[in-house]
Amino acid sequence: MTLFGQRRVTTVKQDDPRPKAKPFEIPKILIYNAWKCVAANKGAPGVDKESIKAYQSNLGGNLYKLWNRMSSGSYHPQPVRQVLIPKGDGFRSLGIPTVADRTAQMAVKMILEPRLEQIFHPSSYGYRPGRGAKDAIAQVRRNCWRYDWVLDMDIKAFFDTIDHELMMRAVKKHVPEKWIRIYIRRWLECPIQLEKGELQSRSCGTPQGGVISPLLANLYMHYAFDHWMRLNNPGILFARYADDVVCHCRTRREAETLLENLKERLGNCKLQLHPVKTKLVYCKDNKRNGTYPLTRFDFLGFSFHGRTVQDRKGNLFTGFNPGVSRKSLKRMNESLRKLKINRNTRSTLPDLAEQINPMVRGWIAYYGAFYPEPLKRFLIRIELRLGRWARNKYKRLRGHKRRSWNWLKRYRATSPRMFVHWDYLFLKGRG
Repeated sequence: MTLFGQRRVTTVKQDDPRPKAKPFEIPKILIYNAWKCVAANKGAPGVDKESIKAYQSNLGGNLYKLWNRMSSGSYHPQPVRQVLIPKGDGFRSLGIPTVADRTAQMAVKMILEPRLEQIFHPSSYGYRPGRGAKDAIAQVRRNCWRYDWVLDMDIKAFFDTIDHELMMRAVKKHVPEKWIRIYIRRWLECPIQLEKGELQSRSCGTPQGGVISPLLANLYMHYAFDHWMRLNNPGILFARYADDVVCHCRTRREAETLLENLKERLGNCKLQLHPVKTKLVYCKDNKRNGTYPLTRFDFLGFSFHGRTVQDRKGNLFTGFNPGVSRKSLKRMNESLRKLKINRNTRSTLPDLAEQINPMVRGWIAYYGAFYPEPLKRFLIRIELRLGRWARNKYKRLRGHKRRSWNWLKRYRATSPRMFVHWDYLFLKGRG
């Protein structure tokens, strides 16, 4: 039995003119391990509509076919399926490769990621092992305490405007394997199948949703921004999460000069700063009393601005700190509204908890890590919705808000951890 479950044994005669080896030596175990990662990540089908489960039903044959094509050089990815997801007032386009193409990309990622991790900048946090958004938030908070000015950068349509030739120049610098370079170019140039079915060719960009795209995007930004900053502005601190970048400057003049230089630098890399979303911000707090129109900025779902905090002695002061942003609160409220809790009178309270808890647990884990007061005020809205639900469900509570609150309070006393937000709001810190 071979790795992919095939028992077929082929013999080659000595006078057989066919080549006895594949052009590219790709270990079968690499393809199998890549498949395991893809299966664990789950994900939607691509243009072939083949799900993870369907692909797994003939796993040995499918993986052998993929390995054979990649090893022979005949592997060509299928078009990427476009999926539009709401973002603000518009939509963000995601590109979903097929399961086989995701497996092929994962195999390349498993080779390249350890190699590129050695050259990536320590202030780059997005899509990197052992790093995350909260690490970036913590660094930005520390930097804001030390430096008065922030350059909040927004790159316009970053994933859609990555230049293929510049991308391949960066790839060739770190990838001696010919087969990897060939397939990366094919993934970059792979067309997109729009939602109506027509194919759209691509001359630039890498689709968000692809397994290899985040790693390629980090490599591109490493040379377009990180490495350039290290060489030309070694004294300016920054934090970058993919294409979201915050730079910290000592003076307004330093920030303005950096902005002009970055416009030129990124322009040379075929990237453009968003003219409206890119801005200078003054980190105004208790000690910094200067005047400037912009004194707040958003980064990774958090809003940084002056907030009332308490020191170790109990004294109140204004500190420049991150808390859940208004946009994030709006999205969270929309998620709650879609559940229609107050109308779901057929459900019991434990049923509602099972429905709500996974979502709220994620909010608390992320947004509760820094300055939790805005999050706590938001979570009270869940109590209000539960109160309306109780009044709609039970006749004896209809028209009696206080009675419904007392009913919830008694339930909370007997089952204090039924809802995640009960533990967070009412029990945390009580031992």
